[in-house]
Amino acid sequence: MLHLLEKAEFWVFVSFVIFVAATFKPISRSMTKALDDRSTQIKSELDEAQRLREEAQAALADYKRKQRDAAKTAEEILKAATEEAAVMKQRAEEELARSIKRREEMATARIAQAEQEAIAEVRSKAVDTAVAATARLLQRQLAGQPGEAMIDQAIKELPQRLN
Repeated sequence: MLHLLEKAEFWVFVSFVIFVAATFKPISRSMTKALDDRSTQIKSELDEAQRLREEAQAALADYKRKQRDAAKTAEEILKAATEEAAVMKQRAEEELARSIKRREEMATARIAQAEQEAIAEVRSKAVDTAVAATARLLQRQLAGQPGEAMIDQAIKELPQRLN
């Protein structure tokens, strides 16, 4: 072993061991502190990530709820619009039926009026034709003296007949 004490490599090794032993404690403290700091930083980042994840889940749940509410509202609007359209269709059909009935009644009234006018016109023509025929007949029969006497007699009776 004595022989080892004389070698320079031995003393370099011993001094290296002493140096490492002397510097190990401060280095280990600074490494431990650095690792603790890094651990704390990672923990805070994980906590922040967890908080952000929870916020994202809450936001997702909120958006899903809003989407369900919007879908429900859209369904209600569609249902109301369908019902309103049905009511409007029914009213339009009823109004159309009333309008058709009014027009039918007006057409019937116009036909009846035209019929009355036609009957009145035919009667008027018949009366005119009868009067003309009677006038021609009377002219033929009353030509001369006896006809004039009859006419004079009719003119005298006219005021009594008008009363």
